[in-house]
Amino acid sequence: MKTKNVLMTVFTMILSFVITSVSFSKVENTGKTEKRHLSEAHSNDISSEEKLRTAMRQLWEDHIVWTRNVILNIVDELPGTDQAVERLLKNQEDIGNAIKPYYGDEAGEKLTGLLKPHITIAAEVVTAAKKGDKTALEAADKKWQANAEEISVFLSSANPNWKLEDVKGMMNEHLKLTTDEAVARIQKDYAADVAAYGKVHEAILEMADHLSNGIIKQFPDKFKD
Repeated sequence: MKTKNVLMTVFTMILSFVITSVSFSKVENTGKTEKRHLSEAHSNDISSEEKLRTAMRQLWEDHIVWTRNVILNIVDELPGTDQAVERLLKNQEDIGNAIKPYYGDEAGEKLTGLLKPHITIAAEVVTAAKKGDKTALEAADKKWQANAEEISVFLSSANPNWKLEDVKGMMNEHLKLTTDEAVARIQKDYAADVAAYGKVHEAILEMADHLSNGIIKQFPDKFKD
C-alpha cells in the first residue's frame, strides 16, 4: 500500500510537470508570435524614407566596422585578415547595389568599382604606416586621396543634391579619421584608438544621411507613403 502511494505521488508530480511544461510552451510560443506580429506591424508603420535611411546607415556602418576589423588584423597581426578583407570588399558591392534602383545597374557597378580600390589602398596605407615606410605611406595616401576625389565626382554628377564640395569634404574627413584610428592603434594608444573610431562612426552616419536625403529629394515619387 505504501509503495502504491509513492507511485501515485510520483505519477502526479510527473503529470503536473508535463502540464506545466506544455502550458509554458504555449505561452512562450504565443509571446513569440505576438512579438513577430508587433515587429511586422512596426515595420509596416515605418515610412519608405526611414527605411532608406536605416538601410543606408547599416551599409556604411558595415563599411567602418569591417574597415576597423581589417586595421586590427593588419596592425596586431591577427588571423582572419583575408576573410575580413573579403567581407569588406563585399560591402562595397552592397553599397553599389543599393543605388541601382535609383541610378541603374551601370552606375551601381561603377560605384562598386571605385569603392573597392578605396579598400585595397587603405590596406596599403595601414601596412606602410605599420612598417614606418614614409615613402610608401605618402604614395599610398596620394592614391587614396585621388580615389576619394573620383568617388566624390561620380556621386556629385549623379545627384544635384550631392554638391561636390560637400561630398569631398565628407570623404576627406573619412580618410583623415580612419588614418587617425590606424595610427593610434599602431602606436598602441588604445584610448585614442577608441576615440578615433567614435569619430569615424559619427562622421559616417552623417554621410549616410546626406546620401539618403539626396536620393529622397531627387526621387520624391519613390517615397510617397
